[in-house]
Amino acid sequence: MRFPLTLAHIFERAGKLFPKSEIVSRLPDKSLHRHTYSEFCRRARALGGALQHMGLKRGDRVATLMWNHYAHLEAYFAVPCAGGVLHTLNLRLAPEDIAWIANHAGDRFLIVDDVLLPLYSKFREAAKFEKVIVVPLTGSSVAAEFDDYEAVIARSRPFKPLALKEEDPAGMCYTSGTTGRPKGVVYSHRALVLHSLASALPDVMGMSNHDTVTPVVPMFHVNAWGMPFTAAMVGAKLAFPGPHLDAVSLLDLYQSEQVTLTAGVPTIWAGILQALDQEPARWKLSAGMRMVVGGAAAPESMIRAFDRHNLMVIHGWGMTETTPVAAVNYVKRELAGPAGDTQYAQRAKQGVPLPLVEVRAMTGEGEAAWDGATMGELEVRGPWIAAKYHDLETEADKWSADGWFRTGDVVTIDAHGYIKITDRIKDLVKSGGEWISSVDLENALVGHPKVAEAAVIAVPDAKWGERPLAVVVLKPGQSATAAELREYLAPKFAKFCLPDGVLFVAEIPRTSTGKMLKAKLREQFKDWKTS
Repeated sequence: MRFPLTLAHIFERAGKLFPKSEIVSRLPDKSLHRHTYSEFCRRARALGGALQHMGLKRGDRVATLMWNHYAHLEAYFAVPCAGGVLHTLNLRLAPEDIAWIANHAGDRFLIVDDVLLPLYSKFREAAKFEKVIVVPLTGSSVAAEFDDYEAVIARSRPFKPLALKEEDPAGMCYTSGTTGRPKGVVYSHRALVLHSLASALPDVMGMSNHDTVTPVVPMFHVNAWGMPFTAAMVGAKLAFPGPHLDAVSLLDLYQSEQVTLTAGVPTIWAGILQALDQEPARWKLSAGMRMVVGGAAAPESMIRAFDRHNLMVIHGWGMTETTPVAAVNYVKRELAGPAGDTQYAQRAKQGVPLPLVEVRAMTGEGEAAWDGATMGELEVRGPWIAAKYHDLETEADKWSADGWFRTGDVVTIDAHGYIKITDRIKDLVKSGGEWISSVDLENALVGHPKVAEAAVIAVPDAKWGERPLAVVVLKPGQSATAAELREYLAPKFAKFCLPDGVLFVAEIPRTSTGKMLKAKLREQFKDWKTS
C-alpha cells in the first residue's frame, strides 16, 4: 500500500487517540499554562487555515522566534501540514546573523513571542517579513502593525488539507556557524516521521504515552532533538519550560509535573547537579528520570553523580545534518552487570547508531577497525541524514559519492558498536606526531572535585608542533593550582598527553547552543608559552 509518511498523520493521530493528554507551558511570569492535545489540534488547524488565508503556498518558509511552549508546538504542526516549511530561528544568535539566515532561507512570515519583540526590533529592517504574528504570552496587547496570534486563532479560517508527499520539505534549521556562515538543512516529512519512530524505540529514548517529557533543548535548535514530534506521536504529556532554563525553575517543573524524560546539553545538567548537591532533599523527582544529554560529551563523573540522585543520564549524538539523533547510548545485554568502572566508561561513550543509520570511521588508509582504539572521521548515512545544504554548493564535498556524510568528528568505534567522540578534527592536538584528545582531558578534569568546567586547546610549540593547554573554571569558593590538576591527571594519561599549562578563567566562551567556543580560546591564547 502506498502510504505517504507525513507529519499530518502524526498530527491527526495525536488529536484522535490522545485528546486528553496534557500540554503544560511555563510562561514568562512563571505561571503554568495548561491545555490538552484536543485543544492543541483545534488551534493548530486554525493557525494552518489562517496561514493559508494569508497566502501561504507549498514550500513557503514560516520562521519562528519563540521559546519552548504550547504555541510553538502548534506552529510545529500547523505550518508543515498547511504545506509550508517551519524554519526555527535561533534567538541566541546575533541580530545580524538572524537577519542573514532569515533572508538566505527566504522566510515569508514570522511568528514571534511578545517577550522577544525587543530582539526582533534589532533586525527587523534587515529582514523583510511579509507578515509578523505576535504571540501575547504576557497578556499585553499586540501593536496594530502586527497580527495578534490569539486573534488569528480565534478567526478560525477553514483549514484546507493538502495531499502532502513524504518528500515535501517540512522543516528547516541552520547550523550554529562556528566555522563560517551558518548552513541551512531542510527536513522532509519522511525524515521527521522516521526519526520520530526510531526515537521512540525502547533502546533509544523509550518514549511512550506514559511519559511526561520536558525538552530543555530549545525548539529553535534542531526541533528540540525531535522530541515534540515523537511526544505527539505517542501521546506523551509535554511540560515545556518556556524561557526559564535555570536549575531551580527546571527542578520545580520536574517536580510539579513528575517529569520522566528530559533532554539538554551538559551545561544545563551541570547546573542542576550543583543545585541537587546543595539541597538534596528540596525536590522529589520521578525516580529514574531519564536525562538525554547531547551537544557535547557528558563526563563520566557527571553520570556517576546523577546515579547517586537516582537519575539516569543517557548519552546521545547527532548534528543539525542528522535531524538530529543518530546514536544513543544504552547498555547492551552482554555488557550489563553491576555498576562499576567498566560500565561507567561504556556509558560515557556516545552510543550505538539508531536503526536505519549506518556509521563508519575513516582514516587516510580506509575504514578504521572497530577496536575502540583506532581513530577516524565519523561518517554516517541513513534516511534522515541530509543529502545537501540549502542553496549552498560550496560544501558538496561534505558528502561522499556513495552518500556518506562527513561529520568532522574524530571517533573510535568499539567491537560492540559504541561510538566514542574523541574530538572535532579541528580540535585535536597533534604533538610530536601523536594525537591527543582534548575531550578525554576535559572530561577527566571536570572529575576533579574543585573543577566546574574545562576546555583543552592546542597551542603552537616550536619543538612539538602543538601542545595541550587547559583552560579551567573552578567551582564557587574553590582554589587550585596548575600543579595540583596536572598531578590529578597524571595517573590517567601518558605523560606526553598532560597539558603543559593550566589557566584559570571566570568562564569559557560558548556558542548559542552551549558548545565550547574553542576557536575563540585558541585566538585568545595563541601566544601563550610554557614558562
